Amino acid sequence: MNLKKTPGLDLKKSFLTLLFKWRGSLYKLCYRELVCFLVLFCAISLIYRQALDGDQKSFFEKIVRYCEKYLNMVPLSFILGFYVTTVATRWWQQCLALPWPDRIMLSIAMYIPGCDNESKLLRKTLLQYCNLMAVLVFRTISEAVKFRLNTLEDVVNAGFMTKAEMECFKAVKADCNLFWLPGLWFCHRLREAQVQGRVIDPFGAQLIMRELLEFRSRCGLLWVYDWVTIPLVYTQVVTLSTYSFVFACLIGRQNIDNGNKDIPIDVYFPVWTVLQILFYLGLLKVAENMIHPLGEDDEDFNLSFLLNRNVKVINVGTHAFTSDMCPPMEGDHLQTDQPGIHTPHTSHKTSHQLKNRIFKPKLPGLYTANKEKAELNNKKPEQTIPTISMGVLNASSYSLDLALLPGEPNYQGKAFSWNL
Repeated sequence: MNLKKTPGLDLKKSFLTLLFKWRGSLYKLCYRELVCFLVLFCAISLIYRQALDGDQKSFFEKIVRYCEKYLNMVPLSFILGFYVTTVATRWWQQCLALPWPDRIMLSIAMYIPGCDNESKLLRKTLLQYCNLMAVLVFRTISEAVKFRLNTLEDVVNAGFMTKAEMECFKAVKADCNLFWLPGLWFCHRLREAQVQGRVIDPFGAQLIMRELLEFRSRCGLLWVYDWVTIPLVYTQVVTLSTYSFVFACLIGRQNIDNGNKDIPIDVYFPVWTVLQILFYLGLLKVAENMIHPLGEDDEDFNLSFLLNRNVKVINVGTHAFTSDMCPPMEGDHLQTDQPGIHTPHTSHKTSHQLKNRIFKPKLPGLYTANKEKAELNNKKPEQTIPTISMGVLNASSYSLDLALLPGEPNYQGKAFSWNL
């Protein structure tokens, strides 16, 4: 018998896959601390039951009650929750600050047109200067990019910088970070293009400069996030509170003979204590991984992929997206006499109901009398919302291997797709 594939089964399967995934998971972050806790907890429990006499057990039980009282004194959930919220907000702001050359590429394509080699070279040079700014910033703040592009010669070999640009960059002697220097080259080339009349609109140069400043501000914001971190004392308070709670649980959660008589079952494995420690340690590890998302952890930002993606977008935008590659305008797919939008899983009855659906006003009758309210509710509107049929083009795409930078030993270039 053939069984149809249901969305419910796919959802359960994806949920289980997500729950038991190892890479970047809670179990991978906390399994060492959890194993150490269970080993020490079982060792203390065995010593209490097998090696202590009556007086020693009585003294140990007093220590257990003291530690258990301490566990209820520290508001660990509040401290951890506020810390994780602060770190997560900072992490998301760094994600939004990642520089993308798409907007400035579209502005340059708009105001610096032309299909000749000079125009294409000008557009590509301007965008390469922007991408070079991002490369120089990433070398400063990311250990992964710094490992791959350790020197300026590596940047040249990878194709992000020319030898002439490297000589000009080295000629500037300064004690500060010079990641913004390609922006000056950008301004010089843009001014030359404006003098030569390649910028078709006087407002175009202003708009392109505005996008350049936005791109530079994103690079500078990432550098500032790497320079100014969360205060060390805040991180120390949260870390000490969490591990103090774990150490207190080693004693305070022991099942003693003169303990709570409401639960006579002797629990040798502390199930709920393990879950509680797993959640608290998980929050702490999440904050530790998110406080610096530009490293080489499982969930850190893949800046090598971003640099490769920007290179491919620049190549496509400067060579393929020109006036001779623009498709012609056609209006056949915008015919209004066709039926409404159809989806693969919509039945005929449902689509018919959606087509003939009417909307009754509800707000106008809020402040009217009862009689006027009834007349308003019984009155049907004369017009319905029209629908427009839309044709969807199915384009085939494939995934790209962008783990390595261009020019590296194992890098294998592929013909990229349009779905970048």
